[in-house]
Amino acid sequence: MRFGIDVGQQRMPWDEVVSRTQFGEALGFDGAWGFDHFQPMYGEGPGECFDGMTTLAALAGQTSRIRLGLLVAGATYRHPSVFATQAMTIDHASQGRLELSLGAAWFEPEHTALGIPFPARGARFDLLEDSLEIITRLMTGDTVSYEGRVVSLANARMLPLPVQRPHPPLWIGGTGPRRTLPLVARFADVWHGFGTPNSLRESSARIDELAEQCGRDPASVLRAASVSLSDPFDTLRKYIAKWRDGGWGYLVCGWPEEGRARVEAFAAEVMPEFADVSP
Repeated sequence: MRFGIDVGQQRMPWDEVVSRTQFGEALGFDGAWGFDHFQPMYGEGPGECFDGMTTLAALAGQTSRIRLGLLVAGATYRHPSVFATQAMTIDHASQGRLELSLGAAWFEPEHTALGIPFPARGARFDLLEDSLEIITRLMTGDTVSYEGRVVSLANARMLPLPVQRPHPPLWIGGTGPRRTLPLVARFADVWHGFGTPNSLRESSARIDELAEQCGRDPASVLRAASVSLSDPFDTLRKYIAKWRDGGWGYLVCGWPEEGRARVEAFAAEVMPEFADVSP
């Protein structure tokens, strides 16, 4: 089981974002996770909120081992060619430590407030599908022409190639049976779902079926989920064991209200019991 730490990237100064990431690295977490929003998601009123992709680029120079990702980047926020170039840049800046995530985006009030177009649900998933095609094709280094539903390319080429080949591990989040899960089966190296092993079992089994239909080994899609570090550690041990036994291999740990002491205790008392156990 691999463990990431969600640094809770909102309503905190920049130095705290860096400090929490370095803290997670020192404790042995596999990855540090931010989010992809331009305004705080929780709490009342305005507050600090840094752009996700440029935050990852900056964190690449402040860390040396821990992997870096967003849970998850929104396809509506950047043109897919721009996103692909940003991702390639971060992959080089981090010497191959980027986890590349993408979702259809969902937070309409933020889009409306900032003047970012928020298409209807179907159009957002069309954009997500185009983005996945464009990103994976551009990262081959080949000249790409592509006729998409929303975005098209004409003799496009992006260099250099990413450090991680064929591209950084691609995460897709969500459980929608009609659009999301088929995209997971086609493109994802990692699928992230919010829920419990029981509530996500059917979706996971559906990914297996769809992956086989695409000619992929279902085991090539790592399953990831999230846990709260505020739960009692004995309860957490039971949850983690259920995730592991259900076939999940990565857990993102939410930053607890109890703060650093709680994170440190989890890393010392719980993580070692599971860190070397693969699903």
